[in-house]
Amino acid sequence: MTDLRHPLRLLASAEFARAYTITVLIAVFGSFAIERLSSLLTLATVIVVLALVGIAVLFSRREELSLLRLAPTSLLGFLALALLSVVWSTDRSDTLTGWASLLGYAVLAITVGHVRDTLQTVRAIGDTLRWLLIVSLALEVLSGILLDVPFERLGIEGSLAAGGPIQGIFGTRNMLGFVAVIALITFIVEWRTRSVSTPVAVGSVALGAFLALLSASPTVVVLAAGVGVASLALMIVRHAPAERRNMVQWALGAVVVIGLAAAFGLRHQIIRLLDAGSDFSMRADLWNTILDFVPNNAILGSGWIGAWNDSAFPYIYINILLDQQHQSALNAYFDVLLQLGWAGLLLFLVLGGVAIIRSWLVASVRRSVVYAWTPLVLVTLAIDSMFESFTLVGAGWFMLVLCALRAGQSRSWRENIDAVQTGTLPTLRPL
Repeated sequence: MTDLRHPLRLLASAEFARAYTITVLIAVFGSFAIERLSSLLTLATVIVVLALVGIAVLFSRREELSLLRLAPTSLLGFLALALLSVVWSTDRSDTLTGWASLLGYAVLAITVGHVRDTLQTVRAIGDTLRWLLIVSLALEVLSGILLDVPFERLGIEGSLAAGGPIQGIFGTRNMLGFVAVIALITFIVEWRTRSVSTPVAVGSVALGAFLALLSASPTVVVLAAGVGVASLALMIVRHAPAERRNMVQWALGAVVVIGLAAAFGLRHQIIRLLDAGSDFSMRADLWNTILDFVPNNAILGSGWIGAWNDSAFPYIYINILLDQQHQSALNAYFDVLLQLGWAGLLLFLVLGGVAIIRSWLVASVRRSVVYAWTPLVLVTLAIDSMFESFTLVGAGWFMLVLCALRAGQSRSWRENIDAVQTGTLPTLRPL
């Protein structure tokens, strides 16, 4: 039994890693509720404390960690550019605050990624989201049926009796839908890996699907379709003979390109089918206005800020022009383009794109279905980023960093350097 009396031994113990991971996940996914029930300062304090503890945990495990593989290079480049943007930012204090938030959540994700393996991460996220979704449903029932009173402090409108839309403890229906889709991926992987009992797995999937439906979020339909197609494609690749796998990968890649082109060509029909015409029209107006401001700072952007500040330029001017109160570009790619220019967008695309490719290739050859979790979550983040900016703040950014780190741990140029130093050759053998 591990001696936990010494502080460093306690920090390096499996028991502490398990407790730390659950605490981090509750803080990350419950950040909106924490902020609303207390204050933004309280949330910031929680994240800072957990980040400092995470650094201490990594220090206690320094002998088993490689500095080269601590974090993806593209992540470090993105963080460096965001910090450097304070030089040309229109609001330096907001830039430093936004960058500190990026760094804090990234440290949490890096720590969790190094102290928990893939299956342990899936189990921890599954347990956390299961309870948070139960709490969300319970509060919606209490607000919309039993008391028939909105819980304004939590943003719960009490619309459950009318069939939705509902928000739960996540602030908006789109955020609830986003979390529900991630939860569904996690619950199904738990089920397939037999990490939980069948009744718990079935109940969890039903809970996630029910809340995703009640969120009435148009993006949920797109996310579900995208993840479904990705799951089918991954299943085909995993069951293909090894000698034909590369050919199958290229064929599927061609199908994806054709499908995206067809979806773009039929975008108006798809929007009408989803009954999201007014919602998409509002987004299109916002994106067109953003593009008008991009040429002013095309290469490096106007400076990182994260969530929009109503008093900062050009965000306040964009809202004035549109007579709206947007807190983001409602598209992570447009947001990065506006704030960090084409340089930042390139780094952001490399961060997510390389992670998807790496995790996809690993999931293609590993037998355990748990390896499918990372690429499917990354696909969810990539698709959702076309309609929301969740991937740049809070839980979305945490998941992006966690998945990018997880993908890089199995397939990276750093692995080859470590292999040369230790005299071993990295291989991807089926488990």
